[in-house]
Amino acid sequence: MPSTPTVLTGRSLVEGSAQGLLLFADVGLSFWGGVDPFSGEVIDRHHPLSGENLTGRVLALPSGRGSCTGSSVMMEAISNGHAPAALVLAEADEILTLGVRVAQVIFERSLPVLCIGKEAFAALRGQAFARVEEDRLSLFEGSPEDGWQAREVAAPVRPATTGIALSEHDRNLLDGQYGKAAQVAMQIVLQMAELQGAPALLDVTQAHIDGCIYTGPASLRFAEQLVQWGAQVRVPTTLNSISVDQRRWRELGVDAALGEPASALGTAYMAMGAQLSYTCAPYLLDSAPKAGEQIVWAESNAVVYANSVLGARTQKYPDYLDICIALTGRAPLTGCHLAERRKAQLQIEVPALQGLDDAFYPLLGYHIGMLCGSRIPLVRGLERSQPSLDDLKAFGAAFATTSAAPLFHIAGVTPEALDPAQVAGASLPVERIEPSDLLVSWHELNSARTPSVDVISLGNPHFSLSEFAHLARLCQGRRRHPSVVVAITCGRAVLEQARSAGHLEPIEAFGATLITDTCWCMVGEPVIPPAARTLMTNSGKYAHYAPGLVGRSVHFASLAECVDSACSAHASGRLPAWLPQEAIAHV
Repeated sequence: MPSTPTVLTGRSLVEGSAQGLLLFADVGLSFWGGVDPFSGEVIDRHHPLSGENLTGRVLALPSGRGSCTGSSVMMEAISNGHAPAALVLAEADEILTLGVRVAQVIFERSLPVLCIGKEAFAALRGQAFARVEEDRLSLFEGSPEDGWQAREVAAPVRPATTGIALSEHDRNLLDGQYGKAAQVAMQIVLQMAELQGAPALLDVTQAHIDGCIYTGPASLRFAEQLVQWGAQVRVPTTLNSISVDQRRWRELGVDAALGEPASALGTAYMAMGAQLSYTCAPYLLDSAPKAGEQIVWAESNAVVYANSVLGARTQKYPDYLDICIALTGRAPLTGCHLAERRKAQLQIEVPALQGLDDAFYPLLGYHIGMLCGSRIPLVRGLERSQPSLDDLKAFGAAFATTSAAPLFHIAGVTPEALDPAQVAGASLPVERIEPSDLLVSWHELNSARTPSVDVISLGNPHFSLSEFAHLARLCQGRRRHPSVVVAITCGRAVLEQARSAGHLEPIEAFGATLITDTCWCMVGEPVIPPAARTLMTNSGKYAHYAPGLVGRSVHFASLAECVDSACSAHASGRLPAWLPQEAIAHV
């Protein structure tokens, strides 16, 4: 006789019912760079589920993490039949939930999303089979033979707005007086506001759109549908990196099967009135927001930089919610838009280290992100180090890769933590980092097991003008090894600034390739030669994602080490002076 199932209840984020084998992990997962939407395989090679297939299974995660493009990957997987049967979360995740909501609107396909809380989530470990029915989760030791059938998914309904204060303008948008695109956009904004418990909406001054990244046919269909509905942005809007260099993808040998739709996707967003910026580092543009400015930015590293370094206010907005807010000019009044929600929830103590180089900050950000989960940290111990803006950019990008938090504070450094008492309560939990902890993360990012180097990857996030200046000094009078590809991604605006400043001449003489519009998270073959086996990068973000995205192992090191290895075609394997030297490097 079958045993009685364990039944848990939670909060239904997306209604529906489904069942399947349970796929459980106690570590958050970024769908972008972590899941192949065309096969359902988990491709994040640092994740405990690496190699598993989530198609048709009930996926249980504490939360999402990492890239805002996870919503696009989720929608893509739903549209082509490689999504989970259901998603069970310990904490509500807006990025993955939004992907499901948009799939409902565009493809009339969906899957249930259920949030059950941290305590109940722990009970899922070791369970074999799960069934989701609205707000109920039933756990079984094996597949039940009771003839149960999932019900048909209903079309999404107009969101309930009784708990949200709407202006007359909001109601006009919702009633379709400004066209179908604005109406659907407002419906999605209000669905997310309802999910977040926002009491009202707020005006935003600008937007940065991450949804222009091509994840497959579904991402292009969504944008072109908005264009057909007459979509026009209502606030100044910049575009993130797209998936190809729009001017040179043919010259770079990119297959037309990617180049044409990826370029068309960028064009579709420009047809909605967005600016041709194509950068994952919009904080490097003249239009960067000021402290206290209410904005809607997607792209995880940009969100973290805007909140933490600039002091602007934005949530970590999912792809597609970003354009919906840009089309309405209105965002849910919640999260980091509110001063009280920007306080630190965890204190991190960093050891005093000597001889720091530029590899320290991305490694530290990567490590701290893993400690934080979704909690906002206050980092202590860097007051005398005076990290540069480039250091903070690298720290934030790596932090955003392993964390779900939209903000960090560094005592005495970032604007809201110049006086740490302004962001920290008296009883914050404390995590202390030891140099040996950083060594573990160093080896995690250094996945290559041979010293050879085939490709040097620079510009994730996009290179800044000061990074170009630094690289020009390192390259002066030198030449890359003929077997090594050196490629740098950057925005068009910064490229022209670097050219005017004279930084490009020694870099081009060195033999580097300069690529605009796209970023390393989207670059593949043939920019990465098919025969290449190992990459080297100074980006903690790309060192994490590359093994899954392009199937190559990685050496992670400082910019100076990258240039040296470009000349020798070998990684030295030297540990930085600030790491424990008694350990033997793995190369």
